[in-house]
Amino acid sequence: MAARTKTAKDRPSYRCTECGWQTAKWLGRCPECQAWGTVEEYGAPAARTTTPGRVTTSAVPIGQVDGRQATARSTGVPELDRVLGGGLVPGAVVLVAGEPGVGKSTLLLDVAAKSASDEHRTLYVTGEESASQVRLRADRIKAIDDHLYLAAETDLAAVLGHLDAVKPSLLVMDSVQTVASPEIDGAPGGMAQVREVAGALIRASKERGMSTLLVGHVTKDGAIAGPRLLEHLVDVVLHFEGDRHARLRLVRGVKNRYGTTDEVGCFELHDEGITGLADPSGLFLTRRDEPVPGTCLTVTLEGRRPLVAEVQALTVDSQIPSPRRTTSGLETSRVSMMLAVLEQRGRISALGKRDIYSATVGGVKLSEPAADLAIALALASAASDSPLPKNLVAIGEVGLAGEVRRVTGVQRRLAEAHRLGFTHALVPTDPGKIPPGMKVLEVADIGDALRVLPRSRHREAPREDEERR
Repeated sequence: MAARTKTAKDRPSYRCTECGWQTAKWLGRCPECQAWGTVEEYGAPAARTTTPGRVTTSAVPIGQVDGRQATARSTGVPELDRVLGGGLVPGAVVLVAGEPGVGKSTLLLDVAAKSASDEHRTLYVTGEESASQVRLRADRIKAIDDHLYLAAETDLAAVLGHLDAVKPSLLVMDSVQTVASPEIDGAPGGMAQVREVAGALIRASKERGMSTLLVGHVTKDGAIAGPRLLEHLVDVVLHFEGDRHARLRLVRGVKNRYGTTDEVGCFELHDEGITGLADPSGLFLTRRDEPVPGTCLTVTLEGRRPLVAEVQALTVDSQIPSPRRTTSGLETSRVSMMLAVLEQRGRISALGKRDIYSATVGGVKLSEPAADLAIALALASAASDSPLPKNLVAIGEVGLAGEVRRVTGVQRRLAEAHRLGFTHALVPTDPGKIPPGMKVLEVADIGDALRVLPRSRHREAPREDEERR
């Protein structure tokens, strides 16, 4: 008897559980999303043809579409509205991700209470805490409202039942990894469960015109846990950032179908809850009557928002053969680059054999190149033990050749510094329009910038080859 020939239905097929890419043979790494160990075998579906069916709504010219249905409604938290592009759009699904303890639940509970009203009910579903635990937090941050409903559920069917009973305008799901569907195999938080739960909540949001806030976990690398498909399905992705030991919290938009992604919301976390900071620059400054050696101010851009920040540096004689290099809030690689530029281009050799500590004030993280000039001046000021002039800010990128390069948004940075009372600034050449009453010194290289230090002090440690001459 002749052997039966394998048909397309009998042959195995493989699919990536992260992005859905399909292939006829197994691979260890998905070539589409570059994920390892996500390609699994599944039965190849039989070929079928889809016939045209009835349409639900007729296609109309785009100019006749009513855009009022996508009008944003304020959350009651201006800093969050800034990031969202004006507020929450009916039917929008927002994914809020961040590290444990950063303040996600506190912020969203505050949003749930401020969004609740007679016309707009809010449903807060918690899967990580009991209802009594959430009530204690609500009492602490004063997030009690008669139109805010609370439920502790981990079953998807029960969550959908609460939606039918409450009929909310806003749903807060804390978190999507704790809810599971009984129709899907696997533990809560698994890829299949997260995909099913998120898909069901997204469908419910679109059908009801209900805004939804989903809390998501992050991995050790800081990426959102679960399949990447989750980020593609939702309308907005927000990252909640901040050092657990600092008061500052930043909400940064990564994806936004209803607005821009270059806005950042600033919040302050304290015992009474979390509050928005319309003017957060005061957290990053240390007000002194007299300038101190080793400190320099700069203006950084978080999205489109300028923030004045302070860079501090300290140098001491090293007691070990390999001097220490410690940073906090600054990139170690950029600090090392500034040390090399100061030694080679600025002719300062006192830094090579000393322990060097550099940090920012208030927990802010400076990663953009515009802070290079402030870092270099703070290090040079600490090495020479001579303070920079009072009310001075430094803005500019420093190259390996010692040149000071132009950066984006110089005019906005200068306007923010002038608003806070700073009268002098070091900037690259051709800065554009300067605020009236502000004195700006254009510098072409690091040598020009070092001239703001007392001439006799920042050169008191000459290089070894100059000593031999």
